[in-house]
Order: sequence, then C-alpha cells, then structure tokens
Amino acid sequence: MSALLVREKLAILSDAAKYDASCASSGAAKKDSLKSGGIGSTEGMGICHSYAPDGRCISLLKILLTNFCIYDCSYCINRSSSNVRRARFGIDEVVKLTMDFYRRNYIEGLFLSSGVIRSPDETMGEMVEVARRLRLEEKFSGYIHLKTIPESSAELIEKAGLYADRLSINVELPTDEGVKKLAPEKRPETIRLSMANLRRKMEEKAEPTLRTKKRERFAPGGQSTQMIIGADKTTDDGILHASARLYGSYHLRRVYYSAFSPIPDSSSSLPLRKPPLMREHRLYQADWLMRFYGFSQPEILAGSSDGMLDLAIDPKLAWALRNRGRFPVDVNRADREALLRVPGLGTKVVAKILETRRYRRLRLEDVGRLCHSIAKLRPFIIAEGWSPGALTDKAALRGKIVQSCEQLALF
Repeated sequence: MSALLVREKLAILSDAAKYDASCASSGAAKKDSLKSGGIGSTEGMGICHSYAPDGRCISLLKILLTNFCIYDCSYCINRSSSNVRRARFGIDEVVKLTMDFYRRNYIEGLFLSSGVIRSPDETMGEMVEVARRLRLEEKFSGYIHLKTIPESSAELIEKAGLYADRLSINVELPTDEGVKKLAPEKRPETIRLSMANLRRKMEEKAEPTLRTKKRERFAPGGQSTQMIIGADKTTDDGILHASARLYGSYHLRRVYYSAFSPIPDSSSSLPLRKPPLMREHRLYQADWLMRFYGFSQPEILAGSSDGMLDLAIDPKLAWALRNRGRFPVDVNRADREALLRVPGLGTKVVAKILETRRYRRLRLEDVGRLCHSIAKLRPFIIAEGWSPGALTDKAALRGKIVQSCEQLALF
C-alpha cells in the first residue's frame, strides 16, 4: 500500500475526529505569546470552532493521531473490526501542521485525540510528545486539549497536564451496564479511577509550593468528559443522574452529550436510527439548569411519566408547567433564585433585573426589553401594572406558549 500524503491523512483523521464533541475551550486562560517570547495566543479571532464563556472564538485543529484502534467498541466507526480507511500521523507531522496552520491564522489551538495503537501507554506517550514539542521546542502558547486514555500510566497523564490546557477522559456511555455490553474491552471502574486521579492531581497542583509560593501549571482548563446518548436505552433522567454524579465526584468543567450515529456493519444490539438531535440539545439545556440555575438533578424530570425530556419545549418551561403553584413570580420583589426559575429568564437577564429594580419598578415592557421575548414570561411573572390572573392555570397554556414561540421564530 502506498504511503498517504499529509493532506490525505488530514482528510481522514479530521473527519474521524468529528464524532468527538468535547473540544470546546471553555475554561482556558487568556495567553499572549509576547509574554513567553514564543508563538500562539488564545485571545484573537479566527476560524470558528468553539467559543469560550467570555465570547472569545477559539479555532482549533481537531484531529486524531490515528484511527487505528485495538478496541472493538460496537458504537465506534474506528473500532478494530470496522472497514474504514485508516491513517496515522507521525509526531513531527502533527507539530508541523499545528504550527503551519497557526501561522496562516487558520487556528489558535489543537484538539488531539486518538485510537489506541498497540498499547494505551504508547499512544498516550506520542500525544504527550506532540504537546511537549509544541510548548518547549516551538514555544507555542495557544490552546491545547488532549483526550487522555484511561489505561495509560499516571506518569504520562501527569506529563500531559503540564503541557495541555484541558484534559478529557470519555466515560463513553451513561451506565456501566451500557459500557460492558457495547465496549466490553473497556472497564468503567478504570475510567472513574483515572478521572479521580486527575482531579486529585489538579487539586494538588492548585496549592502554592513551599519553595516558590506559586501554583504549578497543570491543565488549567480542568477536565471534561463525553457520553454517547441513544446507543442504549438509558432515559434522559438516567443520563442526567450520571452527569450529576460526575460533576459532584470529579469536579468536571463540562459533560458533553453526543447523539449516537448509526455506522456501517454495526452490531444488532445498536439501534437502527439515530436519536433526534433535539434530544441532545435538550440534555445540554437540562445540564445548564443543574450547573447555572440552581436546579437539582431529580427535580428537572420529577413528575415525568417516562423519564424523558420534552422535545417540543425547553426543560425549564416543562418544569414550570408541572409546578405552576410556584408562579407567578414578582419581578420587583423575588430573589435571584426564584427569578432563575422563570421560563425565558437567563442568568444575564436576571442580573439586569436585579440591578435595574434598585432604581425603579419594572413594567412588563421593561422586562421585554431586557430579554428576547416575553411570550414565555407573561403567564409566570407579575410586574408593575401586569398580572397574569388565571392565565397561569389555564389547561391550554402549553399549546399557547408553543404557538407564540413558533410565530416569533418565523421573523
């Protein structure tokens, strides 16, 4: 077989990386190469791949080191038994690609994952060497995210944290039963142990040293994970339960949800159709409720008959409709926690409401100017000169709100 050109490898291995959703760069600190005398920055704008929480666009070269793999996970297009075109980058090739793409202003960082070749340690060692050369030899100060391999040694993971901004370890599926059934060569307990060790190392490095009184740099963007949804029969409630446990146990920055995509020659144990993408979107919204809106995991779907999120409306509105006794909320008197429960009010809008009402009482139109639409808000709030009356308790309220939102979407 003739050797592949770098361009051909790039086409294969960037396409193979598209199934990994956990490449957002949220949590990365701003860095400027002027301070290090090197090259690279996470402050500029470029080709948009992901956005940081403060709105910065972080463009990433997102590739696999290789799509060869010794594992045969049923849901993975790159499993050992899959009939796909294979390729493998050398360390020098990845370093050169990253630097060449940066100099052309195509990217600001690198997201590097890989199939497992020969052994976890060998694969992880090559990925760490890519990051080391970029940092120390090329003086690259841009963003680096490495997808770590749970079975690799603690020494390699520690080295990865010295050079990468973020590390991530995929839990693969929401339940241990799902992993054992669809990825029998992987062990959920090993994945959790790796995540726990990484958390412990981050906490250790966060403490100032006795000699320098400074904190050592170690994966400042934290760790994240990804789980595939729709490959097994786990309900949305079960998925959110798994996410809440991961956030609480390992202090993850993000849990990413990737909708299962059917693959050629797949196992009969896998579904024939992919789940609706709206399910993935609703899970992200529910995840946001847990992380930023003060919702506990059990209450998001409390009262649901099947443990599944409503695809037609967002999780906060669905919760509000099931808990109408907590509404309407007075925007001029309610505390922050109560306002965050109101459908249509985000964290920024709530902050503006709290600031504005220090100087004057808010009317319905004032609230409407602070947010995108008041279609969701009307039945759930009291404002100066406005009360929803019996509207909050109407049986047809759900349909009325959905119809109003659909009409607004046309414009």
